[in-house]
Amino acid sequence: MLGSKIVVGRTGLKFASTGRLNRSNKHGSKRLASRNATMRSYSDDRLNAPRDSDQADVVIVGGGPSGLATAIRIKQMCKASGKDLRVCLLEKGAEMGNHILSGCVLEPRALNELLPNWKELGSPIETEVTSDSLHFLTEKHAIPLPIIDTQDNHGNYIVSLGQVVKWMSEQAEQLGVEIFPGFPAAHVLYNDDGSVKGVATGDVGIGKDGQPTDNFTRGLELHAPITVFAEGARGSLTKQLFKKFDLRKGVEHQTFGLGIKEVWEIQPEKFQKGKIQHTMGWPVDMKTWGGGFIYHWKDNLMMAGYVVGLDYENPYLSPYQEMQRWKQHSVHRHLFEGGKPIAYGARSLNEGGLQSIPKLAFPGGALVGCTAGFLNVPKIKGTHTAMKTGMLAGESIYEALTSDNRKESGMVLTQYEDRFRESWVYQEMHRVRNIRPAFHWGTVAGAFYTGLDWLVLRGREPWTFSHGAPDHARTKKASEVEPIQYPKPDGKISFDLLTNLARSGTNHEENQPAHLKVRNPETPVSINLKTYAAPESRFCPAGVYEYVDDAAKPGQKRLQINAQNCLHCKTCDIKDPTQNIDYTTPEGGGGPAYSLLE
Repeated sequence: MLGSKIVVGRTGLKFASTGRLNRSNKHGSKRLASRNATMRSYSDDRLNAPRDSDQADVVIVGGGPSGLATAIRIKQMCKASGKDLRVCLLEKGAEMGNHILSGCVLEPRALNELLPNWKELGSPIETEVTSDSLHFLTEKHAIPLPIIDTQDNHGNYIVSLGQVVKWMSEQAEQLGVEIFPGFPAAHVLYNDDGSVKGVATGDVGIGKDGQPTDNFTRGLELHAPITVFAEGARGSLTKQLFKKFDLRKGVEHQTFGLGIKEVWEIQPEKFQKGKIQHTMGWPVDMKTWGGGFIYHWKDNLMMAGYVVGLDYENPYLSPYQEMQRWKQHSVHRHLFEGGKPIAYGARSLNEGGLQSIPKLAFPGGALVGCTAGFLNVPKIKGTHTAMKTGMLAGESIYEALTSDNRKESGMVLTQYEDRFRESWVYQEMHRVRNIRPAFHWGTVAGAFYTGLDWLVLRGREPWTFSHGAPDHARTKKASEVEPIQYPKPDGKISFDLLTNLARSGTNHEENQPAHLKVRNPETPVSINLKTYAAPESRFCPAGVYEYVDDAAKPGQKRLQINAQNCLHCKTCDIKDPTQNIDYTTPEGGGGPAYSLLE
């Protein structure tokens, strides 16, 4: 049936009459249609059948701040000039904001440039920071530390970034951006000349056995002269692009942290709207990068979280358990007492800084936001830099696609790279480039260098520190370290992992192949369990990985993957000592459903 419309849900694709790719409507239905979709009878070769396709001017992968800023900037320039470009944005979360997790204290600098009248547009940005503190924790004490200039939060806002993203998506749609939540981009497509052609969404309705079910429907292709990758930290497609185009040549490897976050409803008399508290030090040891935060948001809701650098050495360390210990410290335990935990989540974050920024433009594509690594670690912020890089890319894309020399394939946005180097994002990241790597020498050395930079150097030093070995390679053998004994949860302030996981809203279609791919099935037992004491059972903040008795091999263990628990934090892809695990996108809409954590 020519000119059919493909209506997509969790159970698969159905066909009806229409002409082209259609946006989701305001009631949340997700519809994807190709210009010339044709009903095909299922066959034994369904997995290799040609996909239906559609053409756009720009395809954006990822509906976070950077992807939306890219889309908005392009359409703003179109509106100002009277020209038009078709911009399509794919988001793997079932709804906009579902997969967004951040602290989040928002510096509005980039937003002021993108949407100067954001207050009049009904944005959910309302809680301005009123006070800020930083403490170095020991087990029993909290030592006040000065707030350095890069950490000053005057004029910033405590927000739900997921709510901000939802609002930004509304602004984008009003400008004509076509947004498709629930459609993960699963494959990068290439032209004959090797340039990026676009992306394909994942097939729907493949069973655990890897075979098509009755609900199977082939994924769809979106083609465009420019595809923007805005996947966030450790993007699965971006990781492929690094290798395809050698984008990391001449730069440092990326280093990461894992952030664990909870939202609590606390007693009204303890709530202080706009108050910020940061900590460093305990409960991790002096060799490990770690710190906590407490943000008093609104309506007696308090955001609390703990970040552990994934360059830690001890395989017995559990970032989740460190967060539970951290809440028990006397400096802030009273805030949790009598309160109610209502949400939980986790996400990896880039910490490499300027020296880890890859090449941003390549034939047919570009990287923006956290997928490239624009987090300012000392500032503890990356949303403003993500938005700004999206804007810089958007401006470059508009110029390239509306010029007389427009190319339909193989286009390289060299002007985007130039804009970045001339921007305040570059200046900001250059200023603090050595602070995070200084902590590879330990907490004391890192703190000393931070003070030296603040008082004397101020980013003017002629050297740039290396990050040394990648995070996974820093993991020591279990025989070289002491096991860590964590206290049992009290069920009031600290909780077991699965109890907290239930507060994340995570959900996946059960009858599908695991989206966490183990390259060599023998490695987990022969190396990870034997040599590193099963670190994946501890570094995962969702209980995805566990070693159970192997019924086929009495007396031995096997790795069990509980993929339905996954929070899409990407920690396994980063920290696995043998780099034997690859994160891929699951069936559309699967994953966490963050409501208050965003």
